[in-house]
Amino acid sequence: MKVVQIPNGQFAENCYLVIDEATNACAIVDPGEEGGLIAHKVAAAGVTPVAIWLTHAHVDHVLGIPRLKDETGAPVYLHPADRILYDHVAEQAAAFGMEAARLPPPDRELAPGDCLRVGGLEFLVRHAPGHSPGSVVFEGHGVAFTGDVLFQGSIGRTDLPGGDFDTLRQSIERELLTLPDSTIVYSGHGPETTIGHERRTNPFLTGGHRLG
Repeated sequence: MKVVQIPNGQFAENCYLVIDEATNACAIVDPGEEGGLIAHKVAAAGVTPVAIWLTHAHVDHVLGIPRLKDETGAPVYLHPADRILYDHVAEQAAAFGMEAARLPPPDRELAPGDCLRVGGLEFLVRHAPGHSPGSVVFEGHGVAFTGDVLFQGSIGRTDLPGGDFDTLRQSIERELLTLPDSTIVYSGHGPETTIGHERRTNPFLTGGHRLG
């Protein structure tokens, strides 16, 4: 497995290419604002996108979908609890002084426990609401794509529509802190980290912000 991180856009959102090196099949995780940059990285890697996986539907994670869907034909996967955010991406964009084209409808609904495949790779879908109602984590092969659930040294914001701090803390405890400490965390913003590092040092998971 190879993971290509693509920081992009004014929010420095991380899009990821999840590549099965045996087949060159690829999943695109959270294609953000710079669809052209992401398309260029896909071409440069010489891979074939077979899916577009969305950890959630906030504007900075979805703006590249129209171009990438049009160019690759890859189906879009989204948890149904975030469909209202997805369908109102133009309104989300306007709140930040941005413009957004209407997104193509999602092709597949994600559900907890789903197994997603890319070539010979398999990833488990974990529902982790709190940052948004339909936030999910894609976990497998010693890594977790956490979207905006967990970051290096922080957790996702909960002041946007559908966010809830206590729900997010419970999601992290249930879906992430049960994973091995060696699990690599690929977040929606910022550098990679590990579950163990965050368990020991993240102020929201220790001390005054200790879970549970």
